[in-house]
Amino acid sequence: MLQLGERDTAMLHGAFGEGVARAMRIVARTAHVMSAPHLIDIESAHIDGCLYHGQTSLDFVEFFVRTEARVAVPTTLNVGSLDLIHPDLFRGDGKIRSDAQRLMDAHLELGCESSFTCAPYQLKNRPKRGEQIAWAESNAIVFANSVLGARTSRYGDFLDLAAAITGRAPYAGLHVEANRAGRILFDVADFSGLASRDIYFAALGFLIGKIAGAIVPVIAGLPADTTEDELKALGAAAASSGAVALFHAVGITPEAPTLEAAFHGQAPQRTHAVGLSDLDDIRRTLNHACDGDDLVAVSLGTPHFSVAEFGKLEALLDRFEGRPKSDFYVNTSRFILWQLEELGIAGRLEQRGIQIVVDTCTYITPVMKNLSGIVMTNSGKWASYAPANIGVTVAYGSMSECVRSAFEGKVRFDG
Repeated sequence: MLQLGERDTAMLHGAFGEGVARAMRIVARTAHVMSAPHLIDIESAHIDGCLYHGQTSLDFVEFFVRTEARVAVPTTLNVGSLDLIHPDLFRGDGKIRSDAQRLMDAHLELGCESSFTCAPYQLKNRPKRGEQIAWAESNAIVFANSVLGARTSRYGDFLDLAAAITGRAPYAGLHVEANRAGRILFDVADFSGLASRDIYFAALGFLIGKIAGAIVPVIAGLPADTTEDELKALGAAAASSGAVALFHAVGITPEAPTLEAAFHGQAPQRTHAVGLSDLDDIRRTLNHACDGDDLVAVSLGTPHFSVAEFGKLEALLDRFEGRPKSDFYVNTSRFILWQLEELGIAGRLEQRGIQIVVDTCTYITPVMKNLSGIVMTNSGKWASYAPANIGVTVAYGSMSECVRSAFEGKVRFDG
């Protein structure tokens, strides 16, 4: 039986306005469905609902604007449907552009931060270990839980905003310590020395998601020098192919200093050995192009590129002269872009023919000039969603292979 606190009840009965009352009804009803005993305070929220999906999403948010509701905790925004820094990139319908702009603006009127990124963990103020938060967007959820050790369930559109407005969330799911224990073990072969190891992390995540579903997986055998960007790629792919919201990497992520700690002292329900051949099989399932095929574009940065990833990209570009023969897009946040501008990197990339896209992503909105051929990426998430979303054929390769292919105008794999 859900027990509401005095303030919860006041919000529910309209003491803080009609908008807050509706938000609390959503949170309380969800808590009831999840069998939560009570609600908890959250420290922050991340909203997925600023991506335009039709009139319903706009009506929902503008109701809260009209009723003068405001978010009660620091709240970041996921990608929208427009790059507001480079508005000329949008190639879609004018009405959709207008409504998408209205939706993004409406969230800002509620007091949300104009972050517009799927990687809010790359901003300055990111959650600390143990903090209770209400985050939406699948890759943000899995990163916050796994890499940062913060605590969030899988929040979706509407519920995420309701939690932000009330500052409350159901005490259920991954907010609860016992539910964060690992259940299934993936024992991974060493791929630390591979030149294309960036896509092996994404391939591993894709494999884990397919097998684990919503079960908390534990990964043993990742390279000791695994970076946050590599964990980002792993988590994003696992959340795309399954419903993974938390993984533990033994000796790497904060809640898994040891195998025993990752499983909370219990034995795994089952174990899967993962060899390099298994990861190569996943690579083949994500790739739909052959070496030598004509290439129209490259798209990197799903999830949004970090400053470190831009540094790696610039080093790869230095191996080639001139500009790529294929269009070259990199998705990131406006905050990363501003850092790149301060460092002089943004200008150098522009001179090399690299189009930086912010506030959105190339697989969810009409930004790319040419969708009539093969597009190459090193992102497992992009490779999974782009064919259905924007109708392209995907070549899947490492960042190094993507850069080489772009300069040759042909799909090229390194062996």
